[in-house]
Amino acid sequence: MKDKYICIHGHFYQPPRENPWLNEVEIQESASPFHDWNERISNECYARNSASRILGEGGAIVDIMNNYSRISFNFGPTLLEWMQKKDPETYQAILDADKESCERFSGHGSALAQVYNHMIMPLANSRDKHTQVIWGKHDFKQRFGRDPEGMWLGETAANTETLEVLAEHGIKFTILSPYQANKFRKIGDKEWHDGVGAKIDPRRAYRCNLPSGRSIALFFYDGPVSQGIAFEGLLNSGERFAHRLGSTLDQQAKEPQLMHIATDGETYGHHHRFGEMALSYAIRFIEEQHHATLTVYGEFLEKHPPEYEAKITEDTSWSCAHGVERWRSNCGCNTGGNGNWNQEWRGPLRDAFDWLRDQLAPLYEKEMKKLTADPWITRNDYIEVIMDRSEENVKQFIASHTSRNLNKEEESRFLSLLDMQYHTMLMYTSCGWFFDEVTGIETVQDIYYAARALQLAYGINSQDYRTGFLKLLAKAESNIPDYGNAAEVYNKHVKPTIINLLRVGAHYAVASLFSDKPENLNLYSYSATSENYDLLEAGRLKLATGQAKIHSNITWNEDVFTFAVLHMGDHQLFGGVRKFIDDSTFKVMHLELSNAFNRGNVSEVIMLLDKYFESHYYSFWHLFKDDQKKILDQVLEQTMHNIENDFLNVYNNNYPLMQAMRRLAMPLPRPLLTTVEYIVNNRLQQEIAKPEINPQEVQKLLNEAERMNVKLNAETLSFDMAKRVQDLMQQLGQYPDNVNLMDLLIDLINLFRKSPVEPEYWHAQNIAFMMRKEIYEDYKHWSDKGDEGAADWCRKFDQLYQSLNLKA
Repeated sequence: MKDKYICIHGHFYQPPRENPWLNEVEIQESASPFHDWNERISNECYARNSASRILGEGGAIVDIMNNYSRISFNFGPTLLEWMQKKDPETYQAILDADKESCERFSGHGSALAQVYNHMIMPLANSRDKHTQVIWGKHDFKQRFGRDPEGMWLGETAANTETLEVLAEHGIKFTILSPYQANKFRKIGDKEWHDGVGAKIDPRRAYRCNLPSGRSIALFFYDGPVSQGIAFEGLLNSGERFAHRLGSTLDQQAKEPQLMHIATDGETYGHHHRFGEMALSYAIRFIEEQHHATLTVYGEFLEKHPPEYEAKITEDTSWSCAHGVERWRSNCGCNTGGNGNWNQEWRGPLRDAFDWLRDQLAPLYEKEMKKLTADPWITRNDYIEVIMDRSEENVKQFIASHTSRNLNKEEESRFLSLLDMQYHTMLMYTSCGWFFDEVTGIETVQDIYYAARALQLAYGINSQDYRTGFLKLLAKAESNIPDYGNAAEVYNKHVKPTIINLLRVGAHYAVASLFSDKPENLNLYSYSATSENYDLLEAGRLKLATGQAKIHSNITWNEDVFTFAVLHMGDHQLFGGVRKFIDDSTFKVMHLELSNAFNRGNVSEVIMLLDKYFESHYYSFWHLFKDDQKKILDQVLEQTMHNIENDFLNVYNNNYPLMQAMRRLAMPLPRPLLTTVEYIVNNRLQQEIAKPEINPQEVQKLLNEAERMNVKLNAETLSFDMAKRVQDLMQQLGQYPDNVNLMDLLIDLINLFRKSPVEPEYWHAQNIAFMMRKEIYEDYKHWSDKGDEGAADWCRKFDQLYQSLNLKA
């Protein structure tokens, strides 16, 4: 209907989870079977919305839609950085959706920018406000290839200064909660109307005139409908969702109306399973019914500039009834985890961070000026390095921001100063205050960032800022008596994880034992190059010695270390690392250790390690988390093989007896039942993983599981099977003529239809859907002309398509 519009906004965001020293998200066991929660949520939500299903009769998939191309959305820059590296397919689909939306919405893209790391802007100082917007804008332009029209504020937290900063940097609009409106009036009228308590019509765009003379457009989303998605079950039915969206539009009104909602994007698929499908169905329903037109904010603004103006209530947000107190005081807002807890820790935590920021700013400013760089312009531009750390780009950045050539040490100092500032920004990520307890993972993550900033500061001027910081942090008391306060958490949990070049050297020394090419290793945000690397082996014993140059790819700081590490089998490792002294010292150490090892004198080797490395002594526990698991998996491989043989012997020796007991409906003794379950599940996993998977063998094992009443490991097998079918479909996409591969896929998919294992063939369905759009018609053309081979291909593909629950 003319001048009636609907806009759905999704705020897609996860707090940064990277280890601040490694710039990588380490393994998170709670996200299993995925590596970490970013990966899990991407699978459940971000990827799903890039290829969401629309179902027809009988639940068959009739279409696949990229939701991002039809809604308004923003992604946190730090999340997109992770996605670009770890989930490039979804990342590209998001970028493609924005380009597609530009064609759909009169040249206006569906993507909005976001302040860089979700800082609560009203609580930030002016300098940080500008950097957050500059970084967010640059990140957006580099990814989406255009300037952003709108920008999402962390928690929609706003005040006049925040809006001034947005407007100053060319941002045309932002989205706020209706409870953030203070007053409004029609442009040209003298009298203001009270807007407090959401007494403002969310179906209009509003102009906010700012003290500087600039202005910015504001959209106050529909609060009740946005809340209804979370609490009224609107995503249980796509049609009901669509009706609810349209129900707020006044069909009799003559002025343009925009019904728009804003929610966390994770609602669609992560918080509500299949929520992305309800969204797709609602979008298709709206498009087909023509009661309203889908739009995005930029298009609506161009077609219908604001006829009303509004003022906001200062220091407000969408998730705190008390303004922005949730991020600095015990206001009462929490997640309801424990009614006996309080959040008095929030104020002291912010005070500690503010103190650290204000202590480090003069240091940064003074040292940057020594390097002939403008401190704050350089920091604002540092996003150019954050997004491209190639040596060529960094060299160019340094040269363009300094008025003289810097030597190697000065270049490292320059980059260390900027990395220090980067982490003083990240420590203000809003999630650190949002939840109930100061020892929560989100809060501790912010303390990690502070610890990294402290470490960098100490490396620059050797001044102790940590004592003052911890004194303030001690005032942030935990609700859990065993933890005490945030300073104790720092000392017990954060401090032991701090990494320096020596610690990286220790990791390298141990990791080299398990590497095929140990002379050159990339270690997350570091690189290691070894000289004089020597590996001796005697049975299970290994001794590695050498010199290694450890280089930080972030700060370009580097040093050379001497190392020696003894592996006694399993995870028993003893090693030492220390700064390289000279060649002669190294040669003597190497000779003594080698001689002792070759004589088989392990105790002498250990004594020599103690002699040469003293307190610089390391073990398996000094490895980074992912590599600990990698090495344990290698170590366990032989152990598990031995256990499997033992189980197999018990299984084979007692199989007739177990069969007889099953025929008599007698329960198996627990040890025998455990044996059967282990063998059948393990064999199924092995069969699924084989290069030449055999459907008949899989069927036999499934029959065995049913016959012996075995409880299958459904989650693991479903995950493995879905991945295997995905890999086979990718092969088919590359070699579509392979009819035998289609037969194999059909057989495998049909095998599990009536079993407890329910693989989700999401990726495979996407590939099949694209093949039908891009390849199928060519085969159909030749089939219609009498080509029997093409006709057979079409029949097989139709069968595969249906087995994947897709409907032509």
